[in-house]
Amino acid sequence: MGLGELQVFDPIFTTTDPTQIHGLAIYDTLFSPDSRLLPRPQMVEKWSASDDKKTYTFQLRDGLAWHDGTPVTAGDCVASIRRWGEVASGGQMIMARASDISKKDEKTFTIALKEPLGLLIDMLATIAGSSLYIMREKDADRPATEQVTTNIGSGPFKFNHSLAKPGASFTYDRNEKYVPRSEAPDGFAGGKVVKVDRVVWDIIVDSQTALAALHAGEIDFVRLPPADLYPMIESDPDLALQVLDKSGNDLCLRMNHLQKPFDNVKARQAMLHLIDQEAFLRVTASDPKYGHTVTSIFGNTTPYSNDENTGWFKRGGDPEKAKQLFKEAGYAGEKIVILQPTTWAAANNAALLLADMLRKIGVNAELAPSDWSGVVARRANKGAVESGGWSIFITDDPDFVQGDPVSAVFLAANGEEGWFGWPQNDEYEALRAKWASVETLEDRKALARNMQRIWWDFVGDVRLGQYVTAIARRQTLTGLIGLSPLVPLWNMQKAAV
Repeated sequence: MGLGELQVFDPIFTTTDPTQIHGLAIYDTLFSPDSRLLPRPQMVEKWSASDDKKTYTFQLRDGLAWHDGTPVTAGDCVASIRRWGEVASGGQMIMARASDISKKDEKTFTIALKEPLGLLIDMLATIAGSSLYIMREKDADRPATEQVTTNIGSGPFKFNHSLAKPGASFTYDRNEKYVPRSEAPDGFAGGKVVKVDRVVWDIIVDSQTALAALHAGEIDFVRLPPADLYPMIESDPDLALQVLDKSGNDLCLRMNHLQKPFDNVKARQAMLHLIDQEAFLRVTASDPKYGHTVTSIFGNTTPYSNDENTGWFKRGGDPEKAKQLFKEAGYAGEKIVILQPTTWAAANNAALLLADMLRKIGVNAELAPSDWSGVVARRANKGAVESGGWSIFITDDPDFVQGDPVSAVFLAANGEEGWFGWPQNDEYEALRAKWASVETLEDRKALARNMQRIWWDFVGDVRLGQYVTAIARRQTLTGLIGLSPLVPLWNMQKAAV
């Protein structure tokens, strides 16, 4: 299978898609979203809330065991929640409102809150950013900034350490002792039934090489084939293009708010006016049916998408306005470093286009090419570009996730405690903190409009468009679960030829 690069194995340490796919394979979760994005129990057998809605009690289901044969305990869950709560947006909100998270007995734990939190179960089930993967207590009992490298989970697949070939391939074997839930698979919920004995994750960084291997039957799946190669795939009767995530992704430009020039709001506003979304869509989603402009921080497909404070949007962008705003920001020719992921075609093309747009208005833009793992490593540097830092990187996140501002990494503005780029706005954060307590859809819609009004004033980030991607597979591979850009390895099966 061609699933992309995998270099970091701890799905709490980084939100990058390959690491999250690895996490889905070897770890399990307390709750998981079904196909309607409703939370369903996974490792949890039953739970209850006290009359005042401040104390939740959870009991684990039978049959849960780590790959090393030891049983999963409530202590493992408590340690995992606490570690996840250090870095995940939703987890941070839970930790801020929790008075205690503790083990009651070997299979039972509680979360005690200072005040009711109506979306608690939804937050525990989120797949936005980092899911709450349950790890062994001795692995989770460390800071989230320190990587877990043991790869021992309780999930439906075991990581085969002896066959691991870093940079080339990784192997996952069916966990024969895994006990799936009895319910039918539904989104990421229900029974995680493994229908193959082994999955081999081949790391093929060149798209043409990956598709040649797919055509030849050497691999069965490619996760992100370039859009300009779709016609080639469709012309082969043995292959299929399939859209798993119909809501698509929002491509996003993240700026380093801690360093010049983007510590100045005028420079960030300049980027908002500079961007020609349709031009970016032409180089990231070559077929018009796969791309759409997006002006709402809540995406195009969520109930909270709105047009508040979007007067800045202009087809073709406004380069002259951007140039003026850079001048007002006091920009004096400082180097702006754009991280360029050469192994991700869409973001690579977007970075090239962005550099060209900036140079045309007199900005000293410099590309820093590397594979995606290099981007992941460098984007954690909060320093100036002279110290190995960065100014801009391009990434994406599912459009549907933008309807969950509690957990969506793009939608936090809590500064250095937040996601890469570290935007900070206290007025916005005060509104985001209310989201989990607002009870009605209409009230949340009103809150969303106020949040978006503030966001586009301080420019937390810049959206480059929404695009839908298709995966490429051989016709003999079926059972793929479509819910997000993440591809669970369970339920898929391969017909004999």
